[in-house]
Amino acid sequence: MTAEDEWLQVESLDLEGQGVAHDTQGKVVFVDGALPGEQVRVRVTKRKNSWERAEVVERRHESSQRVVPRCAWFGHCGGCRMQHLHVSAQVAVKQRALEDALWHLGKVRPERVLRPIEGPAWGYRYRARLSVRWVAKKGTVLVGFHERQSSYVADMRSCEVLPPHLSALLLPLRELIGAMAQRDRLPQIEVAVGDTVTALVLRHLEPLGADDLARLRAFAAAHGVQWWLQPKGPDTVHPLDDDGPELAYTLPEYGIAMPFRPTDFTQVNHQVNTTLVSRALRLLEPGPGERVIDWFCGLGNFTLPLATRCREVLGLEGSESLVQRSRENAARNGLVEKTSFAARNLFELTPDDLAAFGTADRWLVDPPREGAFALAKALADLHGAPRAGWAPPQRIVYVSCNPATLARDAGLLVHQAGYRCTAAGAVNMFPHTAHVESIAVFDRA
Repeated sequence: MTAEDEWLQVESLDLEGQGVAHDTQGKVVFVDGALPGEQVRVRVTKRKNSWERAEVVERRHESSQRVVPRCAWFGHCGGCRMQHLHVSAQVAVKQRALEDALWHLGKVRPERVLRPIEGPAWGYRYRARLSVRWVAKKGTVLVGFHERQSSYVADMRSCEVLPPHLSALLLPLRELIGAMAQRDRLPQIEVAVGDTVTALVLRHLEPLGADDLARLRAFAAAHGVQWWLQPKGPDTVHPLDDDGPELAYTLPEYGIAMPFRPTDFTQVNHQVNTTLVSRALRLLEPGPGERVIDWFCGLGNFTLPLATRCREVLGLEGSESLVQRSRENAARNGLVEKTSFAARNLFELTPDDLAAFGTADRWLVDPPREGAFALAKALADLHGAPRAGWAPPQRIVYVSCNPATLARDAGLLVHQAGYRCTAAGAVNMFPHTAHVESIAVFDRA
């Protein structure tokens, strides 16, 4: 008897938004489009020794949390995985994923579960990387996200998670690219939206001729966007014209404006980022006489707000170009005297490095998906062998985009570095996707 011969009871959702069930033999079956509590008949699409992947053929006992997806291309486009699940239930799934990761991977339970940070569920995606494909057989251009589990570009005409003005550009962009001489050498358009400017970065594999440049300028004038060109790697990105308005976002609570380049890392969801910065600073509670270190500081998204609340902030980041823009943003906001920045490889930190950065009362840690293992390990090593003249921070606020690496680092902080995990909660930065962001607080035990 196989999974296709029986009704499967869906028990939970995994981090890819797939229903998780077991067949009568005990084998795990991941069911695309199924929700917890539902019973389904399936067609198996992939078989392995210990698990199978399947799609729904028939469903009964439909979940009360099931909703009609808003997007006509949901299930075909790979941009979203959870539009069929009510957004409040999505947040609950992500909170459970965070707590499960902390316990099963780090053997850590937060003393307090924070209220999830939420924002708009639609039109929130202010950053996106759109693939472009000239389909010669059909004589058409596709612009959008990849199809689910495929390298093909989805034939999408609109997008519910892009801001409406960007969604409305998908078809005009297809027409524009289709009219260009280099249409088969333009693989990607990266999108970055600021408070008043929408930037489009066109990746081109061959130099663009005068006619194509004229088409880009006419499109920019007609649709109110700003073109940037990328002939090679990210360091070659430059504006098509130099006299355009500045791309920036603001953090009004702190009176800060943050200019950025369209390929710089900024948070996808501006409104959630604004709430996240505010929540992180409230949890960190920096005092006016305290020194803070902001690890993985990027453009200064947390560094500059921190500088308005404490005596001094040191921002550390792996990218020299981002450090330079952090310094420029500090100057732009009148915070030079309260901030300093340095470029360091934060994935190869040693206890000596940590001691050399000096004592700080509090830390803000906001690493990429790889987490902050070297930082946590160095802190644990110093806990076991203290250095004269150096003291660990009393509080750490850790902002994470990967619950697995957060859990790993939390295990080090709690079991080897002398901290308690006093709070943790989910951040729904990417509604309708399985991406889990979170925030956690660690206090000296």
